[in-house]
Amino acid sequence: MKITIEGASADFARELVALAAQQHATLTITTVESGWTADRAERYLRSLTGSARRFAEMVIVEGDGYLDADQLRAVLGKLNGPTVALSRAVPRGVKAGWWPEGTPAPITPVSDPDNPSWHQNIAYRMDTENVPVFRSAIARLATARSTTAHGAAVATEILSEHGVTPMNALTGDSDRAKGQ
Repeated sequence: MKITIEGASADFARELVALAAQQHATLTITTVESGWTADRAERYLRSLTGSARRFAEMVIVEGDGYLDADQLRAVLGKLNGPTVALSRAVPRGVKAGWWPEGTPAPITPVSDPDNPSWHQNIAYRMDTENVPVFRSAIARLATARSTTAHGAAVATEILSEHGVTPMNALTGDSDRAKGQ
């Protein structure tokens, strides 16, 4: 028999194992945290479109977890595209097995409390405990990009020393390849 219980705390899991032991049953429980880790946050950010990632970076870095929608609109224009990409990223990650069911959306809209019937959001926010996790993921992505850029610069330098441009290296169309 297999029983799956999602969202159980570690205390609940221990009590359930003790109860099963009283009945001379063997029970194994695996708990999965549905919160955000740096790895999950990095994967989430990588999965976003360019404008959605910029949106997320602005909320996380510039807004420290809270940013007025007007500031986002000033940079990104209409927010429909980025917000749709953000809303689809979590279910896509669950389906792909990147994070468990029940993982909350990291960025949520803030409605105008004085005018709840008006559907334009006034801001976007991230829970305080997630901000450092996502900052870490952004730093990891930036490090990976700079490392890749540095690697590309070194490769270009090496290729040019041999009379090959990066484009020619990709197509095989160089003076060296032609035997000249």
